[in-house]
Amino acid sequence: MTSRPQLIFLLAVFAVLAVVPFLGARYPVELATQVMIFSLFALSLNVLAGQTGNLSFGHAAFLSIGGYACAYFLTRLGWPLAVSMAGAVIMSAAAALIIGALCVRLNAIYFSMLTLAFSMLVWAVATKWRSITGGDDGFVGVDVPIYLTNPYSFFWFTLAVCALSVVALWILSASAMGHALVAIRENPTRASFLGMNVKRMRLAAFVIAGAFAGLAGCLLAMYVRGMYPQTAFWTQSGQVIIMVLLGGIHSFIGPIIGAAVLYLLEVITEQYTEYWSFVMGLILLAIVMAFPEGLVGIFSKLRAPRRS
Repeated sequence: MTSRPQLIFLLAVFAVLAVVPFLGARYPVELATQVMIFSLFALSLNVLAGQTGNLSFGHAAFLSIGGYACAYFLTRLGWPLAVSMAGAVIMSAAAALIIGALCVRLNAIYFSMLTLAFSMLVWAVATKWRSITGGDDGFVGVDVPIYLTNPYSFFWFTLAVCALSVVALWILSASAMGHALVAIRENPTRASFLGMNVKRMRLAAFVIAGAFAGLAGCLLAMYVRGMYPQTAFWTQSGQVIIMVLLGGIHSFIGPIIGAAVLYLLEVITEQYTEYWSFVMGLILLAIVMAFPEGLVGIFSKLRAPRRS
């Protein structure tokens, strides 16, 4: 999962991001902020899909829970930023613990479909609980701290949060727990024979993934100054799955690359045509039929002849 080239790539990415605010234009700053948020969201899913081998069709539920909770704590309760974000992440992790306790009992497609069912329940609650979420209109007017209202200051804040999150997930991936999750992905039966509690490990991965998705939701809610039911809808979960697959599901940096490429393609495509969904469908077909290992896999194959 982790390697020296990937570490060098991550350092290069953060070095490039640190230069963006000095380009003299606001648009690259806004675009980089959005890419970082969705990269963190994709990385959170990769804890489940890439390391543990459990593909969730409802991961957007935790993005939504984190975003709504942070927005409510900041705006309605007037809590400080750190407390609001911590509370939102805890709520996302708690929801992941409850949902995951039921989902990890199942395998393969049954696991995926159950996560989708719970995600649709979260979407229904976000749509109907108007007194808390604002219903179809969404939770608008999030009270962001004054020092984060400037796009540049919010960029640096997002960069710091994402950098710390990447470090934490990198350490997890390189740890004994990360290797145990990979062992479970490759052969859960053999892992259980070696003394691993497979269900408990899968549940731990589910909670960690939900917590970091909730953190991405906090950033998203503050960035757009609102939160909407669409963030919990199945299409949002589908989009983040494509990000992970596009970059490379068994690579640590894959989700970051996939999120950046897919989001930038969406921005560029929508400037010229209304058929982004059609383009995204073509991308998914290409991944499944021609490039199952994603962009990282293509790069590895290109490097292979040079090594030999």
